[in-house]
Amino acid sequence: MKITIQDCPEGEEEEIILRCRSVDEQVMKLIYALKSGREKLTVSKQDKIFQINPKEVYYFEAVDGKVFVYMENDVYDSRYRLYELEGMLENNDFFRCSKSMIINLAKVKNFSPYFQGRFEATMKNGEKVVISRQYVPELKEKLGLQRS
Repeated sequence: MKITIQDCPEGEEEEIILRCRSVDEQVMKLIYALKSGREKLTVSKQDKIFQINPKEVYYFEAVDGKVFVYMENDVYDSRYRLYELEGMLENNDFFRCSKSMIINLAKVKNFSPYFQGRFEATMKNGEKVVISRQYVPELKEKLGLQRS
């Protein structure tokens, strides 16, 4: 693969041109990675508004109709619903692991079998998250442990 980088004149919009024989899964992942690198999520905490990089999120959790954003050492409120976040982040490292939670697979230290067909994910910050039994086959497929 050949990569060419050109300087963009001041005032001209930056542009990425991707030339390929076919748009396969690898090309789509590259496109989504490029797009997500510039996207920010708007969250709040104690009446203050913050812009965060989704790649820094460990997981999203819905509790009593509110969605919380868990970072390494902080928790924020989100105005988005889980299904909206799932759609926005579907081609990144995020994975719906239960009806009330979406985890960032890039922030998982390890997985281990849990009780009654569920899995447990140990996050890099030490927190433990349970993956519901109904989502385990999709997780195994995403991790390359099982073919579809």
